[in-house]
Amino acid sequence: MKQIQIELPDKIADQIEAMVRDGWFQDEGELLRTAVMEFLQHRRLALTEEYQREDIAWALQQKADRR
Repeated sequence: MKQIQIELPDKIADQIEAMVRDGWFQDEGELLRTAVMEFLQHRRLALTEEYQREDIAWALQQKADRR
């Protein structure tokens, strides 16, 4: 498993600590892993479409540059 270190604003860190303290999550890592997984699941289609648009724009620019 890869380890990533991040810096968070104090307000967000306080909210994370409160959710762990209140028993919603076992620890901060579990909360952050869950948050990232949910973000990726909900954003996967939008991100895929965005990357496809960027690729198409790049390809069109390459074609225009060759003219």
